[in-house]
Amino acid sequence: MAKKTINNDDLLANIIKGIEEVKGNDITILDLREIDTAVCDYFVICNGNSNTQVNAIVNSIQKTVSKELKDKPWHVEGTDNAEWVLMDYVNIVVHVFQKHIREYYNIESLWGDAKITTIENKY
Repeated sequence: MAKKTINNDDLLANIIKGIEEVKGNDITILDLREIDTAVCDYFVICNGNSNTQVNAIVNSIQKTVSKELKDKPWHVEGTDNAEWVLMDYVNIVVHVFQKHIREYYNIESLWGDAKITTIENKY
């Protein structure tokens, strides 16, 4: 049976919804589609204030995407220490950081050619 294709816009919207459900901070979308060496279409980056909140964000994203789109990440990595959790939805990769780890790695500057969209917090 062929896997159904999930629309990137729907997946992005549900990932953002999952982040906002548990008050994830500083949500940024990097559009990588114009970059030849990019491994996916989008990065979604956000941060939490503790390892507990980082894991809550990851769980909320998984729950929201599963409920709304019947999809799950291909791979999740980093939940053991929850300083930087990577969620791979193939076309969209989500990075959930603790704030100090996000500042240290500064992924946004590494992908400076990407179109960057910042989502305003609703809380």
